[in-house]
Amino acid sequence: MRDTPVISIVDDDESSRIGTASLVRSLGFVAHAFSSARSFLHSEQLTETSCLISDVQMPNMSGIQLHDVLHARGYKIPIIFVTAYPDNNVRTQAFGRGAVCFLNKPFDGERLSRCIEAALKNDGGDSD
Repeated sequence: MRDTPVISIVDDDESSRIGTASLVRSLGFVAHAFSSARSFLHSEQLTETSCLISDVQMPNMSGIQLHDVLHARGYKIPIIFVTAYPDNNVRTQAFGRGAVCFLNKPFDGERLSRCIEAALKNDGGDSD
């Protein structure tokens, strides 16, 4: 069993994905990054992930849709949603599905750290 929590990042934007993964690693976590929801769903990390950071708007499957697929398959992974296009309706959908946090890009390391800690404690989180 792994002592360090695994944080998976799903973001179709390469620079955001790489930057977020680097930030997560700098916070002391194991980070795995995926360019699409489908690649995460087909990965070995699916069962190892302690917290998921997902972009909201992605081609083929949005972050909200990814959450719904995970839930339908019985996975209860805490999710932090991030977006470059804040929308109150999407924010409401995300929190209605149990999102830990909903962060607007760009976000700072301190805010992400608080969200990850909340996700790992499963006690709710934050919103921009």
